[in-house]
Amino acid sequence: MTTRRTGSQAKSVENDRDRSGLPAWGYFSQDLLEQEKEDLFRRHWQVICHVNDIPGPGDFFTCDIVGDRALIVRDSEGAVRAFHNLCRHRGSRVLGAEQGNCRNSIVCPFHGWVYNLDGTLRSPAQPDSLPDLDPVEWGLKPLESEIWNGFVFVRFQPGPQPSVSHLLRRWDKELAQYGMDRMVPDSNGVWSTEVEVNWKCIRDVDNEGYHVPMAHPGLDDLFGRNYFDEPFRDGTSRSFSKFRAGDGRLWSVRNYKKILPDVADLDTDHKRAWLYIGVFPNFVFGLYPDSIYFYQEIPVEVGRTIQRGAVYRHPDEGRRMRAARYLSSRIDRITSREDEMLTKWTWEAAFSSVYDGVILSDLEIGVMSYHDQLRQVFPILKEDEPEPGTLKQRNDALRKEAGKSGELPT
Repeated sequence: MTTRRTGSQAKSVENDRDRSGLPAWGYFSQDLLEQEKEDLFRRHWQVICHVNDIPGPGDFFTCDIVGDRALIVRDSEGAVRAFHNLCRHRGSRVLGAEQGNCRNSIVCPFHGWVYNLDGTLRSPAQPDSLPDLDPVEWGLKPLESEIWNGFVFVRFQPGPQPSVSHLLRRWDKELAQYGMDRMVPDSNGVWSTEVEVNWKCIRDVDNEGYHVPMAHPGLDDLFGRNYFDEPFRDGTSRSFSKFRAGDGRLWSVRNYKKILPDVADLDTDHKRAWLYIGVFPNFVFGLYPDSIYFYQEIPVEVGRTIQRGAVYRHPDEGRRMRAARYLSSRIDRITSREDEMLTKWTWEAAFSSVYDGVILSDLEIGVMSYHDQLRQVFPILKEDEPEPGTLKQRNDALRKEAGKSGELPT
């Protein structure tokens, strides 16, 4: 396990990082947002659901991400398949619900075209009115997908990482003990909420624990000085904390620590600790002794973002573990509400007439390294705001120059 760097050690390692953060225009540029949708959200892997969200044939899950629509379905042979949620006739959604069961076929609600669970076209409506259609050629368009530790990922366009397993491989040993593939959804399904901020403001708040002692009494009561962040490297980061000694001052923390059962599969370091794995550009896995979960941000507009996530429990969860999971979720809910205001305030700052950037602490290495990763994809963020309509051309030129010098984008 990676150890924490403190004091002069941290400063000597991280002094060469850019402490100034992103320019204000990077949070409200429409041109940048359109390129973020293309270069980040379509070309990087996105988590959609867990295989145990769709346990039986015909079970499906859908998710919209920056204008593209993903459909995950389990076919009649038990295989998990991924398609664009796009009828080949007129482009309608073939399944409109977020989750459900479509029995043995997928029927478009617009004109009634029927597809098999393997995506092939079974029959168009009134086939005599159409030419002969090859069932594969005119089937649902397949979507690049991968299952990693039970979680289903998709990618809408080819991207920089060859696979999810390659992207997350440095955490394989640590994560294996959690049995992620065996976990099952809690009874609440996937949650989503809309926040009126730029999506990067949420990442900026979430990527550092420097604010925990001041802003999050519950987390501070649980963690104390044990919490630390590790920088983003090759598209992922890690944050970790063992529980602080003592019973805890707050009711939720005190009872969580008291009730939490021993999990035999976890080693000593992880039995009473919370672990977070960040994945560039926009989501996090949280791994607790009582549960695991993911959450992600999906931009809709410059100042409008969808947050989405889900919680998964142990399949053999007993009463004590269920109570512990309730308490950990309660701590998380309170923390999320506290973060919401901080996120809005950081969004507002970009519009201030006196805003001229930030200075980041060594304890905000998660933010610094995340911004470094963004600047690799968008070196334009090192410059003044470009004229409208010129961002892509200028950024492509900068990326080409970086490639020639060996500074390839992530």
